Amino acid sequence: MLEEKQLQGYNQKLLAFEKMEHKSQEVLDINPRGQLPSFKHGNIIVNESYGVCFYLESQFKNQGTKLIPDDTDQQALMYQRMFEGLTFYDKVLTVIYYEYFVPEGERHDSAVNRNKEALVTELKLWEGYLQKLGAGSYLAGPSFMLADVVVFPTVGYLFRFGLSAQRYPKLGEYYGLVKERPSVKASWPPHWVEDPKGDEDTLKDL
Repeated sequence: MLEEKQLQGYNQKLLAFEKMEHKSQEVLDINPRGQLPSFKHGNIIVNESYGVCFYLESQFKNQGTKLIPDDTDQQALMYQRMFEGLTFYDKVLTVIYYEYFVPEGERHDSAVNRNKEALVTELKLWEGYLQKLGAGSYLAGPSFMLADVVVFPTVGYLFRFGLSAQRYPKLGEYYGLVKERPSVKASWPPHWVEDPKGDEDTLKDL
């Protein structure tokens, strides 16, 4: 979002969840929930990702990429896809990080299968959305919008963890389109750059 609004030069600090750095006093002073991202602009603090994005678009609407369209129909679809993105993200993480979130003694194959089935249903829904919009489209139309800012990271997760672009060609096409944007290249996670393949076995059979 910062890159799309041409706000380069911002201060940032990369923290490691596995080291519990998100629970440090430095983070808690900004965000008492101890969650990331934590964002501060002057004396203003906004901690939820969607809230930060709305704030930046509102404050810098005439700078960089215009991310909320004026057209009422496009705007409505963009908001719809944005908030559906929360469900999409949740279903992806439930599959990818099942062993992280669920203690070993509470894990069940039936739950794993149920989670995967729910994700397949979700993937087919998004595949259909993109199919309906046509080749070269973004999530809510022909232009890159706020929905793409907040939902693309979920799509990035999918392909890093081995989702088949042959099985989901529209999502694969969308991924290929958006990952070439300068803003995405500038904000690509450093450990993804160091290890481009990631864990490609997790979703390869989905």
